[in-house]
Amino acid sequence: VQLQASGGGLVQAGGSLRLSCAASGFNLDYYAVGWFRQVPGKEREAVSCITSSGGSTYYADSVKGRFFVSRDKSENMVYLEMNSLKPEDTAVYYCAASEDGIISRSPVRYTSWGQGTQVTVSS
Repeated sequence: VQLQASGGGLVQAGGSLRLSCAASGFNLDYYAVGWFRQVPGKEREAVSCITSSGGSTYYADSVKGRFFVSRDKSENMVYLEMNSLKPEDTAVYYCAASEDGIISRSPVRYTSWGQGTQVTVSS
């Protein structure tokens, strides 16, 4: 059971990135997926979540209207489209899977984690 987040990089403020979360060894369809971010010295923050069905999503207030989460069941992938990026979005971004299948902002509800991908937004 493994998740891998990718797609991070260096981008100028106002730019866009798309993060991908790939699952191997299990069917991601049955899991809710959360995107979290963390900067040194701060707690891991829930950025966006999507239910196993894809019917419900959550966005942190700081990213509403700029970030969009989606899942592609045919590819066993979840994506986080990030637009109008700001320097304060700079962080390591992680994807995580929850067997609960429902929205949760709490990292403890997620049992499988990817290794993280660095997003750096320059001003």
